[in-house]
Amino acid sequence: MQGKFPTLRKLLLLMGDIVGTMLAAYIAINMVLLVQPVPFSTTLYYQMIPINVVLIGILFNVYGLFSLAKKRYGEIFIGISLSVFYALVIMMAVSFYLREFSYSRGVLIVTAIFEMVFLNIMQYAMWRIERILAAPQKALIIGSEGECKRVIDRLMVQPQLQYKVSCISTDSEVNDDWKDILYTIDLVIICSELSLRKKAEIMEYSQQMDKQVLLMPSIYELFCSGLEIDKIDDMPFFRPQYLKLSLEQRSLKRILDILLSVSALLFLAPLFALTAIMIKIDNKGPVFYKQIRMGRYEKEFTVYKFRSMRHNAEKESGPVMAGEGDSRITAVGKFLRRTRIDEIPQFINVLLGDMSIVGPRPERPFFVRQFKKEIPEYIYRHNVKPGITGMAQVYGKYNTSAYDKLIYDLMYIQKCGVFLDFVIIIQTIRVLFMKSSTEGIKNTKTQAGLAQYKIKERQKIISNIKD
Repeated sequence: MQGKFPTLRKLLLLMGDIVGTMLAAYIAINMVLLVQPVPFSTTLYYQMIPINVVLIGILFNVYGLFSLAKKRYGEIFIGISLSVFYALVIMMAVSFYLREFSYSRGVLIVTAIFEMVFLNIMQYAMWRIERILAAPQKALIIGSEGECKRVIDRLMVQPQLQYKVSCISTDSEVNDDWKDILYTIDLVIICSELSLRKKAEIMEYSQQMDKQVLLMPSIYELFCSGLEIDKIDDMPFFRPQYLKLSLEQRSLKRILDILLSVSALLFLAPLFALTAIMIKIDNKGPVFYKQIRMGRYEKEFTVYKFRSMRHNAEKESGPVMAGEGDSRITAVGKFLRRTRIDEIPQFINVLLGDMSIVGPRPERPFFVRQFKKEIPEYIYRHNVKPGITGMAQVYGKYNTSAYDKLIYDLMYIQKCGVFLDFVIIIQTIRVLFMKSSTEGIKNTKTQAGLAQYKIKERQKIISNIKD
């Protein structure tokens, strides 16, 4: 399996991006200054180029644009566009600080335009090369029948991954058929419900065969991922970390929350007014939708959102999560949900201290009680304030399972920091442009039936896996 991006191609991609960025800046400088000469030295213009190159490199790394083979080009294009835009904003601020108004902002704008052209050409060419060189790869899923179906269902909606999928159900925990075909496999996916003994056996055997492994984490393994080394006398021990934030982490997050929420409320005030008018014209009822949610330590609070459903939509049905094609959602509401504009009033909750900018999404008490019965570890996500956005929103979707969202939330709590918050905030902008992130809850029976059909058909195809 081509699990790792080859070093040579990665270096070529990096060099191409550097050349494209520098060329765009050089052309922009000469073009603008040719039309509008300046009375002072142009050295500063060229001194700004390395800053722009570094910014583009950092942002490309955040958006994963140095590994292209397994992405859709739409994702790459969005990543390039946002990186160029962020770099433009930062460069505008830097140029103002260095030379006030004597530095022509037209240079930066023209540079951004050329960067969009050159970087897209470079990235698209490398993406096409990767697609040509990447051969279909064989993936083996080992786990219970239910988990195998769930993984296959997700793999099938990512055709660009080019996996030829097979699975072995090990509900009995004694099935060793996987050993006989492992040498023909590129990737082994180990599901979470297997015993630790079975996982260790598969991991060790896969390492000996030099096969790449993906491990679906359980809550226990999540606790173990942040281990610190300790000892008693000369005996080594691992000490798991508590899933709580320190006083320093909470203080830094609160300062960041206040600064960002105040800035957002001031900057988005015109959008507030426009959205309120659109809601009133589209459907009778209040502009804001108030709902009780659970916050830190399961303390209830009132969350504010722009109303996207008909007034009193749950009067007869009771608490129900929004489904795909939900008839309760208004015409304007569909737009608000798709663009996440309905979430903007939650900056008020952040300013009041009920929420944070980044953290687990706050759930309604009705659903929290359900999730706690199904997943006892669900209580740990309430060790921090809920957030407007979070790791589960960046890497998951609206219809991602509660268990998978919990894993992302606990990962965030474990690795929480200001830098991670900034990365998640930057990634959130990209998610706004991805339609799949707002998919509603699908009909369970239809989805399960489809998965069972696919796995049966796939078993017929992959029974000859050694071809």
